[in-house]
Amino acid sequence: MTTITPTPTTARTVQRVPASASTLGFGGVLRSEWIKLRSLRSTVWSYISVIVISLGMALLLTLTTANGGDDAPDTLGGSAEQQVGLFVQSSTFGVFLAQLVVAVLGVLVISGEYGTGMSRSTFTAVPRRLPVLAAKAMVLFVVTFLVGLVAMVGSYLVSTAIYAGYDVSASLADPDLFMPILGASLYLALVAVFSLGVGFMVRSSAGGIGFVLGLLLVVPTILQLIPADWAQDLHPYLLSMAGTNMFAPTELTGTEVLTAWQDLLVVLAWVSASLGGAAALLVKRDA
Repeated sequence: MTTITPTPTTARTVQRVPASASTLGFGGVLRSEWIKLRSLRSTVWSYISVIVISLGMALLLTLTTANGGDDAPDTLGGSAEQQVGLFVQSSTFGVFLAQLVVAVLGVLVISGEYGTGMSRSTFTAVPRRLPVLAAKAMVLFVVTFLVGLVAMVGSYLVSTAIYAGYDVSASLADPDLFMPILGASLYLALVAVFSLGVGFMVRSSAGGIGFVLGLLLVVPTILQLIPADWAQDLHPYLLSMAGTNMFAPTELTGTEVLTAWQDLLVVLAWVSASLGGAAALLVKRDA
């Protein structure tokens, strides 16, 4: 009876397989994060909520303005610039609530993985970890921006349908209208990415959501109530205030400390701080 022993060649062949063959390239990480994002029911419902909230708020504001009693003819019969301002307000009005939805979504995108233990599988496939943060941020930013743009343009169309009966109109190609719509969509995307960074740092759905919503809602209110110059000087540099001033008319926000581009830089600074903190902790802590 003879026995067959494996040849040394087979063993050498196995040893030649590079370690990087079991890891994903950045393109693969992007596809993986896109699949994970679109597979979550919370993602679908969140983005549907953003669109519904935006359309509903636009409808509410437009009807309120159009049926404003005796003042309605004066409000609607203004100059072309004033009419564009009406469309800017109605098209971007929903952002004030939609930002809360995308903020919650940004936290859940990663905190859900930590809660279920999927993060360990993700970081096993991508041991360097930072590509995961970059891919999640890119996918979340692009999708949220596109959904926000659809919501803002849809709000414009709702307003157009109602204002048409009052001879009030504005072209979507007008930079004074289209740029605020782009700014509102960009702000929603940046809020989502900021919240993603917070989620990476906190690793808790409740903690991350509480922190982000507190920053967006509670902190601005507290600073407004403090009767001190430093509080009022700090107020325009908050994430929500700078973000709102990127697109909202001055008569709606009541503040005009920075230009729209400066407000964008302030928001980008908040997002950079969030992602920078997430990156620093991500490479130091266990999955």
